[in-house]
Amino acid sequence: MAEVTDTKGSVRAGGRQKLITGPGILLLWLYGVMVVGAVSRSAVQISTDFDKAPLAYSLSALAGLVYGFITYSLVRGGDTARKAALVCCAAELVGVLAVGTWTLAEPSAFPDATVWSDFGMGYLFIPVILPVTAIFWLARARRTGRAGR
Repeated sequence: MAEVTDTKGSVRAGGRQKLITGPGILLLWLYGVMVVGAVSRSAVQISTDFDKAPLAYSLSALAGLVYGFITYSLVRGGDTARKAALVCCAAELVGVLAVGTWTLAEPSAFPDATVWSDFGMGYLFIPVILPVTAIFWLARARRTGRAGR
């Protein structure tokens, strides 16, 4: 698809606003890494030790699905994908905060860690930083997209 830059500098591909320009490329890369990490971790844990910590492993699988959807939305671009990614990022942030708090308040509920345990400490706190950063980026993309219309 041909890229078109409008008078306000908003890059569009095939009529859809691109979300993976500038810092969006870093977000895409980080979400891609998180997809691989969360999905592979949960796949191994679910297939080998599901009885040990079913809640933790299921939450890691859910995190992987959320990361995958956000990654897809960033690549797809456009206003609908941006809105969907924004909703998922907000849900992701709520999940990270809820699971992070839960793992600190009641560690016995999680015999093994999830991707979101301790606010993502096992993943260098990327799970708590990433949705906040993505929400700011997607909000900025919204303003840029409107200015370009």
